[in-house]
Amino acid sequence: MIYSVRGTLIHMEPGFAVVDCSGVGMRCQTTMNTQRNIKLNSEVTLYTHLNVREDAMELFGFYSQTELATFRTLIGVSGVGPKMALSILSELSSEQVAMAVASSDVKSLTRASGVGPKLAQRIILELKDKLKGFATSEISVDTKGTVIADTGNIPKAVAALAVLGYSSADVTPVLSTLDPTLTVEQLIAQTLRRMGR
Repeated sequence: MIYSVRGTLIHMEPGFAVVDCSGVGMRCQTTMNTQRNIKLNSEVTLYTHLNVREDAMELFGFYSQTELATFRTLIGVSGVGPKMALSILSELSSEQVAMAVASSDVKSLTRASGVGPKLAQRIILELKDKLKGFATSEISVDTKGTVIADTGNIPKAVAALAVLGYSSADVTPVLSTLDPTLTVEQLIAQTLRRMGR
């Protein structure tokens, strides 16, 4: 319903920011990662998700479309609501979430406040299911959701980006121009930067 808000960032506290959009202050709940990427009294654009509940309407704002896509992916997991997704994205970047899922790293996910081992395992299980049967010339994922890498870190980056909702067709051309010896996190970050996300 509301794709984004753009205006001057007039107020910020832990957990939310207020953007002045032509005289209307839009209060957006935000992650700590978003808050580190925006500055008070400057022009900002936040990509938004509107959550409508019986008793309230909540607007969530993110500095990048990738962070928004990760948020939406996380709230699609059983037992993960918007507040929990914000907590996860305040502790981990989108790239780190994708890597945690692709590598079944429960410990990384449990760093977020309120995420215990059982919920972390559920997040990994449900999001890894999105990778089942995913295959390209560079990477394949077996029916158990295990990433099978052919060479270097590029296949792992393709799998992690798939968790974030990017298709192999979109990311493979960009990844093929990068140094395959970079870490997976560096590959993901550079790919998203080059794609303008």
